[in-house]
Amino acid sequence: MSNAIVRVENLHKAYGDTEVLKGVNLEVDEGEVLVVIGPSGTGKSTMLRCINLLTRPDQGRVWVAGDEITAPHADVNQIRERVGMVFQDFNLFSHLTAEGNVMVALTKVKKMSKDEARKLAMFELERVGLSDKAQLYPAQLSGGQKQRVAIARALAMDPSVMLFDEPTSALDPELIGEVLEVMKKLAREGMTMIVVTHEMGFAREVSTRMIFMEHGVIAEQGPTQQLFYNPQHPRTREFLGKITELYGHEQGEA
Repeated sequence: MSNAIVRVENLHKAYGDTEVLKGVNLEVDEGEVLVVIGPSGTGKSTMLRCINLLTRPDQGRVWVAGDEITAPHADVNQIRERVGMVFQDFNLFSHLTAEGNVMVALTKVKKMSKDEARKLAMFELERVGLSDKAQLYPAQLSGGQKQRVAIARALAMDPSVMLFDEPTSALDPELIGEVLEVMKKLAREGMTMIVVTHEMGFAREVSTRMIFMEHGVIAEQGPTQQLFYNPQHPRTREFLGKITELYGHEQGEA
């Protein structure tokens, strides 16, 4: 058994006749920031959802912090406490304030008292720069602020690893930076992160390793600088060329 904080072995998943994952193998070490790139529909999001069992794989095994979460009798709720997930569409409760959104899992899942949960919620909102928005509802927040609340909510559970599924894709261009800054801060603090994204500037600056997925498998992986500037697979070269052309002008070298 390796010392990886996340280990994925021979992961398969199909929806009807469409095979989305076709035998994915992956290891992520503690403190690593792994960026996952590739065309749409190639299994990137499905892989993330299998790592926290929002989607159960048809075949294969997943370990988090040494425990097999795909084992038949694994405690799914306990697993999800250890695997934070941030979605592209925020998934906030509209009837709860920012503070309430962060508190809810602390009281319901971790059984904290309201006072304890409120104190931790405020700490995490401060961490993402939103302590002054604690009493606002999602409808009163910008997209970037909503995503930062979602990050605070995930962080409050003290996860072993954070999964980000295209966290900036639903945001207006001027709001993307504030979310990426929070993610960069987490990376500097040593948070283990797996990030599906098209933000190549973020990938270059922050990630330690990248993987390129296509047709349900990992076609190429390696240290970020190597994959960016000397990709070995022709499709990786082609994809990076297109994505840089599409997004490069907006992102620059940031």
